[in-house]
Amino acid sequence: MTASKPILELTGISKSFGSIHALREVDLSIATGEFFGFLGPNGAGKSTLLKVFCGFQPADTGEIRIKGQPVAADDQQARRSLGLVPQELALYDRLSAINNLRVFGGIHGLGRARIEEKGRELLESVGLWERRNDRVKDFSGGMKRRLNIIVSLLHEPDILLCDEPTVGVDPQSRNAIFEFLENLNRRGLTILYTTHYMEEAERLCRRIAIIDHGKILACDKQDRLLADAGSGCEVLIKKAPGMEPVVEAAGGQGELIEEDLTWRLVPGPGLRLSRLYAIIEEHGLSHEHLQVRQPSLEGLFLQLTGRKLRD
Repeated sequence: MTASKPILELTGISKSFGSIHALREVDLSIATGEFFGFLGPNGAGKSTLLKVFCGFQPADTGEIRIKGQPVAADDQQARRSLGLVPQELALYDRLSAINNLRVFGGIHGLGRARIEEKGRELLESVGLWERRNDRVKDFSGGMKRRLNIIVSLLHEPDILLCDEPTVGVDPQSRNAIFEFLENLNRRGLTILYTTHYMEEAERLCRRIAIIDHGKILACDKQDRLLADAGSGCEVLIKKAPGMEPVVEAAGGQGELIEEDLTWRLVPGPGLRLSRLYAIIEEHGLSHEHLQVRQPSLEGLFLQLTGRKLRD
């Protein structure tokens, strides 16, 4: 099978704000039809990267190519193939849903008939057609997020840039957004998705770049990223009376993360599972209190950066 041609390429992209290096020599190639994820904590450089894509902020160094053609910082015509879903809602609260689409369709230079046709299609696709004449200020957070997405699709872009599009929505609305984006991708739309939620990246993205402090630390398919994670496992320690000595010993063998029902140990290079099992036996505890499993993306992130994903 022939690999898809790159639709978006970056070479040596750097961006600084005074002494803050938001992006550091970023090289990246996105294939046509990919669902690509940028995974990293707040402040990692994800939003800055999307703003550079869109021309909202010029890069200090480097080159961007869209469909193989170099794109200058001020070349908005070349960027018409991009659609941006910003992290902050970009909607007119006092206008109805359909009037929001009319305004943004006009900005894109679409004719009235085309806006009406495409607007109905998009509103129906996210379950908002019956609320088309209601003002956005009366919408729930999830409804606003869905409208925010379809506004970016009016001009039928080839690449959709989603900057944490599920911020502040309930689980049901988040799932509806996921299903909508997955369906768009199945129909051929290339999607770039930024998130600091591991579970979103795991569900949606075929290929993931882990980014922190403006630098891409790893980039590959999920299974390959985890296969290269180093230790090959992480350890769950179930919370139970008498487990304190095991938890204390585990703390010296890697990064220990407290969760609701367990402690999760992301191992360092000196992991000794035999020591943990020996302590369990010394205290007459069950081996069922320890569970060894394959590493998670969050565990890999901790290994690469030394800090929690949601910092």
